[in-house]
Amino acid sequence: MAEEEGPGPAEKVLRVQRVFINVLDSYSSGNLGKYLANCVAGASLEEITEEEEEDETKSAAQEGRGKEGTFQIVGTLAKPDSPHPNFAVETYSNLSREELLMHLMECDVIIYNITTEHAQQVEEAIWAASALNEEIKHFEKRKLFILLSTVMTWAQSKPLDPDDTEVPFTEEDYRRRKPHPNFVDHINAEKMVLKFGKHAKKFVTYIVASGLQYGVEGGILHTFFKLAWMGETPALPVFGDGMNIIPAIHILDLAGVIQNVIDHVPKFHYLVAVDESVHTLEDLVKCISKHTGPGKIQKVPKENAFLTKELTQEHIDHLLVNLRMEALFVKENFNIRWVAQTGFVENINSILKEYKLSRGLMPIKICILGPPAVGKSSIAEELAKHYKLHHIKLKDVVSEAIAKLESIVALKDTTGEEEVEEEEQEENVEEAQELLEGIKENMEQNAGRLEDQYIIRFMKEKLKSMPCRNQGYILDGYPKTYDQAKELFNQEDDEDDDEMRGKMFPINELITPEFVCGLDASDEFLKERVINLPESVVAGTHYSQDRFLRALSNYRDINTDDETVFNYFDEIEVHPIYIDVGKLEDAQNRLAIKKLIKEIGEPRNYGLTEEEKAEEEKRRAEECLAREAAKQAEYEHKEATETAERIARWEEWSQRLEEVKRQERELLEAQSVPLRNYLMTYVMPTLMQGLNECCKLRPDDPIDFLAEYLFKNNPEMQ
Repeated sequence: MAEEEGPGPAEKVLRVQRVFINVLDSYSSGNLGKYLANCVAGASLEEITEEEEEDETKSAAQEGRGKEGTFQIVGTLAKPDSPHPNFAVETYSNLSREELLMHLMECDVIIYNITTEHAQQVEEAIWAASALNEEIKHFEKRKLFILLSTVMTWAQSKPLDPDDTEVPFTEEDYRRRKPHPNFVDHINAEKMVLKFGKHAKKFVTYIVASGLQYGVEGGILHTFFKLAWMGETPALPVFGDGMNIIPAIHILDLAGVIQNVIDHVPKFHYLVAVDESVHTLEDLVKCISKHTGPGKIQKVPKENAFLTKELTQEHIDHLLVNLRMEALFVKENFNIRWVAQTGFVENINSILKEYKLSRGLMPIKICILGPPAVGKSSIAEELAKHYKLHHIKLKDVVSEAIAKLESIVALKDTTGEEEVEEEEQEENVEEAQELLEGIKENMEQNAGRLEDQYIIRFMKEKLKSMPCRNQGYILDGYPKTYDQAKELFNQEDDEDDDEMRGKMFPINELITPEFVCGLDASDEFLKERVINLPESVVAGTHYSQDRFLRALSNYRDINTDDETVFNYFDEIEVHPIYIDVGKLEDAQNRLAIKKLIKEIGEPRNYGLTEEEKAEEEKRRAEECLAREAAKQAEYEHKEATETAERIARWEEWSQRLEEVKRQERELLEAQSVPLRNYLMTYVMPTLMQGLNECCKLRPDDPIDFLAEYLFKNNPEMQ
């Protein structure tokens, strides 16, 4: 089926413009889309020189969007809230099947990636191929359907030669492939898609079986990269015996295969996309551990893989597969601009570089200097927490180095690790023994202090350690002099650093700090600060009066010379950030920390883990609830207070009102006494007589009668 008649060589000039890719917000589809968006249609049909290739790669990386004549990328998003990829012309989400088919009909190439973690894409890919097959009569021009599958559909294939298991499978053996039990749906999708490609002149279908994808910012190996980079484990885990061979391919090389399929429209319809390496799981993990982590591996039972939360069932299946494959057709017929043709291990340096750049995992190297009691350690601790850096203190480095030497010497009569040869181990023990004796002798001669040669040696080893190279460090109070800084950071003759050759100051970029902070304050301020320290803090430290004054005087003497440690950093163009702690008037150094964070910028690490994110969200939720509860309590307290005040004011007002009424009554009563007396004396006797007469006579108009009676009988008139 894979060799059915297809377009001939004369049709290789097909210029495709619009390319559909599903789930553009996934790792592999996103990188495929970004790569193709910067590829000119038909470019892989022509050979180009290495210089042109390099220029094209740089320009593509800088532009972000495609140049004229490049493929126009459209596609779906698995999550509607995912950001729109800048390389895509259009993106869709939550589409009905009718709407999706309409968009597919507008495209010249349809790429369905079923290697993603979205299981429903397998069923959708089968539907898409079937729906397009039914619409062939409506095609205006030929369409290409590429199903990006996985070599896991070959996982249970029987060896080609039972006597020679090293014979690799190639594309020509695709009919003999047997899938892993968890990838039966994938092989069914492959068979269906190949079946729909019978009408080669109108609808061409291809299967690209991809190896384990790695490179750029992710892939299945990302879990091991992160584990190594974080430095939280003494050895990276290898599940099982680690001797299983894993077919793999760089994600950009996989994109190159897809590009060639589109441009060449080959007659062969089933392709294998793997690099030329034959790496085992142990090879891959050991390489990551050596270049990013502790340098050691630990073989653990296969079941332990399920304890790693970042690894899904599909990831584990890929890591435990044992399959030897060769992309013979791709190697012989395609013009691919390989990123890692020889495999992961041989290209680890470039892979690691692009991985760190794409994820922003760059070390932050800080050196904090200043007089005693200025706040170096407290500021360094806060910055180390904020940026997740290693706090390097001279005393700790020396103690750690001596303890390490003593442990090596103590193991002299025991067997070493499997990876270490016995002769090499003996040499290490003898060297450690000699160095330890030299240190003890030096400390005896110098009253317990070490000379700079030993300190600088230990400090260099610490700064070159993988944790410091990965995350970075905060160097606390060292170096103190120009010579110490020069000896510590200058490039040594035996160190190979091509970037620094020919420079006036050949510094070791690997360990030289990126930021230097110079803290300072007046002697009076520092003395006052030490005087106010609690006795429990001062006891047994260099903050005792004699030791502090001596250390402060020594610091001032050193930094009045022409060649100070700050002069050294100025010479290598790492200009210090000067902060006068005394003028800030901040005992907790919050303002100084805030200023340094502003100068240094954002953290350059992985950020919070899923557990830390959940914990952070929980903490924020609790804080929000606490704030709301406090706000509600405050509101209720305020309401209760106001209610009590209103009741108190009402009672007071009522009392005052009653008092006013009483006073008014008394006043009216006092004012009414003379009037009552007057009426009783002059009015009431005559009025009572008139009323009696009126009652006796009962006149028709009593009011008129009474008025006339009062007028006639007025005592004054008589």
